[in-house]
Amino acid sequence: MNIKTLGIDLAKSSFALHGINSSGEVVLKKNASRKMLPEIIVNIPPCLIGMEACASAHHWARLFKQYGHEVKIMPPQFVKPYVKTNKNDAADAEAICEAVTRPNMRFVPVKTIEQQSILSVHKARERLVSVKTGQMNQLRGLLGEFGVAIPKGKAALNTHIPLVLEDAENRLTPTIRALVHNLKEFIDELSERVDVLTKEITNWHKANEDSQRIAKVPGIGPITATALVANIGDAKSFDNGRQVSAWIGLVPKQFSTGGKQLLLGISKRGDGYLRGLLIHGARAVYSHLKRLPDTSTNRWFSDLLKRKHRNVAIVALANRNARIAWALMAHQQQYNPELIAS
Repeated sequence: MNIKTLGIDLAKSSFALHGINSSGEVVLKKNASRKMLPEIIVNIPPCLIGMEACASAHHWARLFKQYGHEVKIMPPQFVKPYVKTNKNDAADAEAICEAVTRPNMRFVPVKTIEQQSILSVHKARERLVSVKTGQMNQLRGLLGEFGVAIPKGKAALNTHIPLVLEDAENRLTPTIRALVHNLKEFIDELSERVDVLTKEITNWHKANEDSQRIAKVPGIGPITATALVANIGDAKSFDNGRQVSAWIGLVPKQFSTGGKQLLLGISKRGDGYLRGLLIHGARAVYSHLKRLPDTSTNRWFSDLLKRKHRNVAIVALANRNARIAWALMAHQQQYNPELIAS
């Protein structure tokens, strides 16, 4: 079977395969179960395999590379235009087979097991933080129904809840007191779990040179640094820093026609979690700008704040930090503010 390009439509248990030879003729078109897929691929001579970026895509990519194949993963939205008919598994596999050969197609770097492992910790931590924030807001809302107002912030909640429970004159019933006590214990348990995952991320950061290197950039800490390293993977898969910032979704969205250029807000493409970390880090720099040393980056940021709204300047700093992080990883250099200024 002389297969040059193979498109695979991934799923949980049923996989559609579409293979063509060097002349573009279809030589393989079939469905395979999860158990049969590795047996089929291992018996195919080395070829180009294309897949959409979805659940288990990186797992299969690592496995197929071990069999000697060249594997490329594509964002699903870039494959969609190549679907010629109604959506089904066979049509999707054919579209993937065609899209992977396009010269201007954009591909997703294949992640290693270590990168996926630390990203899993990030996702679990993000979810726990979200649940914890929601539970704290619910607790405030429940107490507000009884006329008890608690200031914003985790520290204020930890300080006021014991006082509320001990106050016998706030007319809280035994039922609501027991509920508040249980919810506070649940919030404390979530905090402990978040701390455990944060410690795992910190330990991974201390063992990774790239993560330590980019964590020296103002606005990037261990959490953001580990997320950047794990998501980007091989920095040389990007041609420049602008590609990284566009990949994260920190560049303007265009709506240009007739020679007239119209730039809108940021595109918000890519990983929203990573984009949020960079923007929150830039917002932290804005909050502490007066206390930070007089460096070229801080002077650039201060000058930008004089001309633009603070939110625009914050996103611009996040964009700048993403580009700097790519440069440090791609060229294996240490962060040097004066070198950036020159």
